[in-house]
Amino acid sequence: MAGAIALGGVFLIGTLWYWLVEGWSWEDAAYMTVITLATVGYGETHPLGSRGRLFTIALIFLGLINIGYIVNRFTEAIIQGYFQQGIRLQQQRRLMESLSQHYIICGFSRTGRQIAKEFRAEGVSFVVIDSEAESVQRAQLEGYTVYQGDATLDDTLFKVGIERAICIVAALPSDAENLYTVLSAKTLNPEIRAIARASTEEALQKLQRGGADAVISPYITGGKRMAAAALRPQVLDFVDGILTGADRQLYMEEFLLDPAFCPFVGQSLQKAKLRSQSGALVLAIRRSDGTLIGGPTGDTVLMPGDTLICMGTAEQLRSINQILGPIRPQNLRKPRNG
Repeated sequence: MAGAIALGGVFLIGTLWYWLVEGWSWEDAAYMTVITLATVGYGETHPLGSRGRLFTIALIFLGLINIGYIVNRFTEAIIQGYFQQGIRLQQQRRLMESLSQHYIICGFSRTGRQIAKEFRAEGVSFVVIDSEAESVQRAQLEGYTVYQGDATLDDTLFKVGIERAICIVAALPSDAENLYTVLSAKTLNPEIRAIARASTEEALQKLQRGGADAVISPYITGGKRMAAAALRPQVLDFVDGILTGADRQLYMEEFLLDPAFCPFVGQSLQKAKLRSQSGALVLAIRRSDGTLIGGPTGDTVLMPGDTLICMGTAEQLRSINQILGPIRPQNLRKPRNG
C-alpha cells in the first residue's frame, strides 16, 4: 500500500514538472512520466534541455526504487504466505502424529464445546474435528487441538490418529453423520469406545446396532435430569458435583482389574482392605459379563476383568490406583486435583 502511494506521488511529481516547468500539455506530461517510470526506452516526447534530462534521470531512479519496493513486498508476501502455510501444516501433522491414547470429539457445536470443556477439566488429551471454518476458528481461540475436516471420512479419522485413540465422541448435528462416523471409527479401530449423540429414538437404536458403545439423546437425558431435579434435587447436585467440573472435592473413577498385574484378584474386598488403605469407597463392581454389583460387601470377591467404580478425593483415588498395582484405569487416565 505504501509503495503504491509513493509511486503515485512520483508520477504526480513527474507530470507536474513536465507540465509546469517544461510547458508541455497534460497528456504529453503524463505520457512522458509513464514511459520514464516504466523504462520502456521510448524517445523523448519533446526535446529536453540539461535541466530536463537531469530531472528525467532522477525520475527514473525514483521509479526503479518504488517499483522494486513494490515487487519485493509482493514477492515476500507470496513466499511468506506459502511457507507459513507449509509450516502450519507440518506442525499440525506432527501434533496429530504425537497423539496417543487420546479422545476424539467430532463436531464443535454446543454439545461438542461442552464436551471439550469437561475433557479439559479432566486433563485428558483430545482433538476436535469440525468441517466448518468458523467452528474450527472458535476451537482454536479456546486453545483446543483441532483439525478441519469431515469426520465421516476415513482419511480424516486417520489424520487424527484413530488407530491410537481410545474413545471417539460423535456429536455432529446429523444422526446420519454420527452413524457414518461410528461405523468408520469401529472399522478402522475395533477396540475404540464410540459415544454418539442421537436426536430420535429410532436413531438411538440404529447407532447401537451400528456399533456405538453408548448413545446419548439430549432430549431423553434432559428430560430425566429435569425429573430428577424436581424429585431428588440434593441427589442430583451431589452426583453432578462428583462427575463434572474443575473445582471438585470428590471424584468418581473406574478401574479395570487386570489379572496379570493386580495382586488382589481372587480375594475378597475385606481381605484386600482397599478402603482402609486408600480411603476410597468402592461403590459398585461391574463383572466382565456385564453383571453390576451395587454396594459390594466385604465378602465380595474380586474377579478377573472386574471394573471397580470408586469414589474419593483425587489423592485417595491415586492411592487406590497404586495399591492395586500397575493397573490400567478403564478410561486410561488418572484422577487429578481440581
